[in-house]
Amino acid sequence: MPIGFARSAIARLRGALQKSAALVMNSGALATGTVATSALGFVYWWLAARLFPPDVMGVASGLLAVMSLVSVLGEGGLATLLTGELVRHPGKEPGLTAAAASVGLVLTVSLALLFVAGQALLMGSHRSIDSWFAGLTFVIGCGLGNLSILGDQAFVGILRSSRRMIRLVLFSIFKLVLLAAAAGLGFTTPTALLWTWVAGSLAAWIGVDLLTRGDARRLVGPPDFKLLLTHRRRVFNHYALDSALLTPALIMPYLVLVLLSPTTNAAFVAVWMLVSVASLIPAALAMVLFPVVRASPKQSRHDIMVSLTVSLLFSLVCAVFVFTYSQQILAVFNPAYPEIAGSSLSLLGFSLLGSTLKFHACTLARLTDRMLKAAPWFALGGALELGAAILGAKLGGLHGLVLGWTLAVSIEGIGAALWLTSATKLVANADPVLQGPTSSPLQT
Repeated sequence: MPIGFARSAIARLRGALQKSAALVMNSGALATGTVATSALGFVYWWLAARLFPPDVMGVASGLLAVMSLVSVLGEGGLATLLTGELVRHPGKEPGLTAAAASVGLVLTVSLALLFVAGQALLMGSHRSIDSWFAGLTFVIGCGLGNLSILGDQAFVGILRSSRRMIRLVLFSIFKLVLLAAAAGLGFTTPTALLWTWVAGSLAAWIGVDLLTRGDARRLVGPPDFKLLLTHRRRVFNHYALDSALLTPALIMPYLVLVLLSPTTNAAFVAVWMLVSVASLIPAALAMVLFPVVRASPKQSRHDIMVSLTVSLLFSLVCAVFVFTYSQQILAVFNPAYPEIAGSSLSLLGFSLLGSTLKFHACTLARLTDRMLKAAPWFALGGALELGAAILGAKLGGLHGLVLGWTLAVSIEGIGAALWLTSATKLVANADPVLQGPTSSPLQT
């Protein structure tokens, strides 16, 4: 009887996965890339923690967090637009991608320059960017980060997620090699650490273009600003939703740096990095839902349930792992980190459950074209996250910050779950553009 039940369950699971072939193949490519980059990323941060002083690690990780935030804010919803719209414009993908990249790059560089100038004017000698060379590195890094976001999302949008996987793996390899080279040559400053990301990103794009025989170059063509302009309303709506969803998590390491100390941030980032990497799996599944449901809206409910179930199970396993082994994780990075952080970070993994529900609720908002209506609620949740983290840090240091953050994300997750139960059945019929053309000459 148990054997028969197991066979029946396996058969049902196989049938469910076969029915969602496009979702499984593309999210599988993203998940594979995430696992590979996670392993290499672990080695990168472990080596950095061993070779760089804790205060340098704290400053550099804070600046990298701001670089990521500036890159996301600068893409202005364009990356998400490419994910959902490229599949609906066969033959016009390069022009739309190039137009989005041009606008995104200008916005990102402008924001990066404002941040550098603001640091110099407002923070004086306490600023984390302490030279013109460090400022230049920061601006270039933001620009490359923005182009990488847009390029990766364009690959996902044309259902060639394997190219994104290749780029991520190459990026992880190159920045690891550059880190070892920098430390070997005696460059152990925050700026040197930033340059491993900048040079690694540039080398990864060259590498993916060579390995795919020009797919990166074929991704762009003469900018089609006219086509981009027709989607201006959707761009703004996506931007509002992306900013509200992503800003709190991206700014957290910098917040710890400012509220607590560089050494505390170094220990915090060790576990935060693992949790952030783990969140990429449910984020990838939710991301792939966007073009997959665009291409096949009739089975949207099935695809959403498969994605959500797998994501929640994965998040729960990761949360239990972090709760059980947080001290050992810190010790692996640096023997001094457990003493710095204590047991304060053990609950951090449980924020993955709330984040998973948020990612999927966000995708449903996009599919039902309710981005602008959903954005204020996500913004309110983001304010709750930051407010709870700041209050927790003031009252209880690192332990209070983690507890406040995790509780806030969990509350948001409950709200997202309520939205998911009511919105799933509306996806296939809510947006008439779902029935638009789906074939693309760039699909594999």
